[in-house]
Amino acid sequence: MISGTPSLLVASLPTQQPTGIEPFVGRYADDFHFYGSGKVALRDGLAGLVDATRQQNVLVPAYLPDGVVEPLRELGLEPRYYAVEPTLAPDFVDLERRLDDDTLAVMSVNYFGFPQPGLAELESIAADAGCYHIDDNAHAPLSVDHGTLLGTRGDIGITSLWKLLPIPNGAVLYCNDDSVSNRYEPSSLAGIRGNVDTADCRYILKSVLQEFLDTAPPVRHSVDALLARRRDDSDTPAVGTPAERYEAWKTPMSKLAAYLASDIDPTEIRQTRRENFRTWRRVLDGYDSLEPVFGSLPDGICPQALPVRTDDARAFIAELERVGVDGVHTWPRLAGNVLDNPEYGTATRLSREIVTLPVHQHVDPAELESVGGALRWE
Repeated sequence: MISGTPSLLVASLPTQQPTGIEPFVGRYADDFHFYGSGKVALRDGLAGLVDATRQQNVLVPAYLPDGVVEPLRELGLEPRYYAVEPTLAPDFVDLERRLDDDTLAVMSVNYFGFPQPGLAELESIAADAGCYHIDDNAHAPLSVDHGTLLGTRGDIGITSLWKLLPIPNGAVLYCNDDSVSNRYEPSSLAGIRGNVDTADCRYILKSVLQEFLDTAPPVRHSVDALLARRRDDSDTPAVGTPAERYEAWKTPMSKLAAYLASDIDPTEIRQTRRENFRTWRRVLDGYDSLEPVFGSLPDGICPQALPVRTDDARAFIAELERVGVDGVHTWPRLAGNVLDNPEYGTATRLSREIVTLPVHQHVDPAELESVGGALRWE
């Protein structure tokens, strides 16, 4: 079975001299700080910039997970969604229509590990309006575009390490502008916890159990069925509200996460993910009903996944599960006020049509080739 995420029990391609995350980031950024969550990092980065005397807003793309705006709300900022194009570029007419004198910042997003389409124009608009630029780089901790680490192009940048590595949490805040650095005051949630704690131990046990279930499909199916019945019988929703999920992530980076992140080779991980991305492209080439979101893989980019568009995402995911590909899903879970607004129709359509395929460093390209031989899709 091809797992949707990398495994804690498999080394993340270490070499004789692993580079580690901190030295890698330090080659590209001067002022950065570790956190458990990218959302909390964003909150701390913005906190010193908020004008408490007036209501301010932040423009964010409509094609965005529902929880990303929670730190804005905590700071008393109004999140304003702007429409996106099918290419994932901003709809600049809509963006400029929503921008006003009270706009504190405009957010761009490097989707799936790739540079934000239309970034230069967004930067120009933000600069002309005197706004800060937030570079949401949650998907691309290791992506370097023309010598620049994604996440460091905005005045404020964030990236999520746990979306790339088999670690319980981990994120980075980039303070790329002097005014941001000078006003930054870390909260108690900044930095790395001093000791391995019970949360780290639970993560290790969960990883061991997951590894066992992946090697014993009949047992896994029984456990999945049991958990499904338990969720059906419970009054508690399986997934909390955006605010509840945000609160649950309020913790410094764990000691275990920091240790594991210090023992990886970013170059090897990037090369392996790129190879798996290309293998998927070959496997799926020729299926007219599948449209890759990105037509090419630029040098230096470390893909978070291979996103493809299809008119029947549910059936495609079921077929992938049949041939042993786990953890495939559409992305993202949009905010309710985006889904309910016809002005954001493109974002809604993309969230239902884009399916993300795993390319992580523990996928064997030979397994992907085998999937290609077993896949039955038109």
